[in-house]
Amino acid sequence: MSFDKNMIDQLIQNYEKPEDLFGKNGIFTQLKKAILERVLDGELTDHLGYEKNGQSHKADNYRNGKTSKTIMTDTGDLTIETPRDRDGSFEPKLIPKHQRRFTGFDDKILSLYARGMSQREITGHLKEMYEVDVSAELISTVTDSVVQEVEAWQMRPLDRVYPIVYMDAIVLKVKDNGQVKNKALYLAVGVNIDGHKEILGFWMSINEGAKFWLSVVNELKNRGVQDILIACVDGLKGFPEAINTVFPLTQIQLCIVHMVRHSLSFVPWKDRKIIAQDLKEIYTACNETAARTALDQFRLKWDTLYPTIGASWERNWAGIVPFLAYPDYIRRAIYTTNVIESINYSIRRITKNRIIFPDDKAAFKLVYLALKNLAKRWTMPIHHWKQALNQFAITFGDRITG
Repeated sequence: MSFDKNMIDQLIQNYEKPEDLFGKNGIFTQLKKAILERVLDGELTDHLGYEKNGQSHKADNYRNGKTSKTIMTDTGDLTIETPRDRDGSFEPKLIPKHQRRFTGFDDKILSLYARGMSQREITGHLKEMYEVDVSAELISTVTDSVVQEVEAWQMRPLDRVYPIVYMDAIVLKVKDNGQVKNKALYLAVGVNIDGHKEILGFWMSINEGAKFWLSVVNELKNRGVQDILIACVDGLKGFPEAINTVFPLTQIQLCIVHMVRHSLSFVPWKDRKIIAQDLKEIYTACNETAARTALDQFRLKWDTLYPTIGASWERNWAGIVPFLAYPDYIRRAIYTTNVIESINYSIRRITKNRIIFPDDKAAFKLVYLALKNLAKRWTMPIHHWKQALNQFAITFGDRITG
């Protein structure tokens, strides 16, 4: 769409400084006001069926003056004259009756909220940038509008099969019946058949446990998931059994990064570097047999000083080795829950201003908006996905192609 240059020249002919164009009473504001009022007049004309000063086709209804109305816009407060009709049946579409915020203003509040800004910070920002006074009650009302959206999103149908699903939890401080409690925020992220990451859902409970994870996995099944090929999880006791109760054929891959981190927690600083290097020999082995040999050598070398490390890897061996059966490009995708760890980091970053959430709803609103922003960046499939999909088709057969 192009504009007549002569019209633009006429608008800016008295321009002397930026405020004349974009200031509170500048040309831009005046033009916006004129356009809004012109559109509203056009809507009323369409409603009545005749032009202004024309002949009414509705003898019982006609124009009945105008009413001043101040609305919040992304350039500040704007006072406009809204037209009325005699019987009050006119319902404007551009700015509905009783609406005090112009389209797009709520989106700005939600955008600031999603970036972790507190109500006080949002109020100050909007005042500084747009000279608009916004109350904490208004911010709460606007952000509450996403609650129903969250509920609908949380119940949406899911795909039949997900080749990879990552599951993990982080802890948030939330008020519950007047007491501050540590609550676990459960998160499930899937990689779909097209190789794109997809947030399947998030849930909240008093603390992380296999019993609650079982209810999460059951919900995924109830929403349409019939199969998960590989589930990448941390070492929570009972977690693999909870998944296999619902999806008995799913391969459980324990997060190697969690295993290493847990192992090093038993080691003093002076030995950490060499222990980490020796553990790397295990999880970078070419196959399970070589990894088994590397673990045996590790235990011979370190069991005297650090017996808990070798015993832990031995005990969890069935969940450690599945990724070793795959080529490197699949190994990189499933040997760690870093995908979800990265998401958790983003959540922590935007919740740092919320030391304590007033209730579960406040936590859900912020987490949902943050995840929604994060998912916008997932535009490409994970690396080497076509090759990985071919490997999965050979390994899992009809489970992925059927």
